[in-house]
Amino acid sequence: MDTIGFEQHDHKSCVQGALSAVEAQCAAHKLQFTPVRRRVLEILLSEHRAMGAYEILDVLRDEGLGSQPPVAYRALDFLVSHRFAHKVERLNAFIACTHPGQTHTPAFLICRNCDAVAEAHAEPTRGILGKAADAAGFAIEQAVVEAVGLCPNCREGQPACA
Repeated sequence: MDTIGFEQHDHKSCVQGALSAVEAQCAAHKLQFTPVRRRVLEILLSEHRAMGAYEILDVLRDEGLGSQPPVAYRALDFLVSHRFAHKVERLNAFIACTHPGQTHTPAFLICRNCDAVAEAHAEPTRGILGKAADAAGFAIEQAVVEAVGLCPNCREGQPACA
């Protein structure tokens, strides 16, 4: 399972790479990557954490890009519907996709202490869930995988399990 989100990395390169990938996808599919949509993605990428729509709206308002909730929600809807961002249901928040343009099923590793979120690849149709679905004659079309625990930073100083 490939995980991105908790490790140290070149953040500027990470943000630029993701923006370039999204720009290329939008150009290839003739999607309107408006300045507000771009800025919302930049905000999500720069924070590397899940953010609520109103938190994003506060940044947009401070920058003069809009003050009404539909501004943020429309941009987020675009980003999520084209898989450039994901909604983290447990937090009712959004996070930039770490693999824009790639077909994948994300799984979210959510720190219960600091709410940090890392995205991992999951293949629910191949694991236990997939076997249970097959046994029931069920075809999985979409799965939301969210695991709650402690991130590496919050695990430091935690007593080891006995």
